[in-house]
Amino acid sequence: MDSKPDLDIFRDTPVRYLGYANEIGESFRSMISQVAVRATYGVSFGYVFMDVIDKGKKTFVKEKKLSESGVEKESPVIKTAKIATDCLVWQSFASVIIPGFTINRICKLSSFILQKNGAALRTNKILSTIIGLGSIPLIIHPIDHACHKVMDKTIRPMIGLETHIK
Repeated sequence: MDSKPDLDIFRDTPVRYLGYANEIGESFRSMISQVAVRATYGVSFGYVFMDVIDKGKKTFVKEKKLSESGVEKESPVIKTAKIATDCLVWQSFASVIIPGFTINRICKLSSFILQKNGAALRTNKILSTIIGLGSIPLIIHPIDHACHKVMDKTIRPMIGLETHIK
């Protein structure tokens, strides 16, 4: 029998990239409408909420089975609330808020530098968009790691969850 862990569609597949839709929107901010940028945040937060629902449902089912088997555990509802809260906070910061802000500032700074160096408006928009897009893969893992470290020192101990980084 194979004992590999269950595939987490929201963390271990390309579905994870939906959480970064807002970074694409921020990269293209100078070239698309404000409505389109906001729509990318809608996609990202939709991803976050779907992951929270998924983690909550899986936790509740697992904890309910443990509770019914007589294993002394905390209430399935309490454990589910803790896991869902952890997921919501981590995903909101690691997938949407911090990366979106970071890409926005990278694009703004690159646009400012290009403008100061006499780049034409069209060239400025294209290059700052490329710089923003190129920055996305460079910021993902450091932000994820930093969010885990901060949460391991703050919210996780406060709500009684194990730390993520050992």
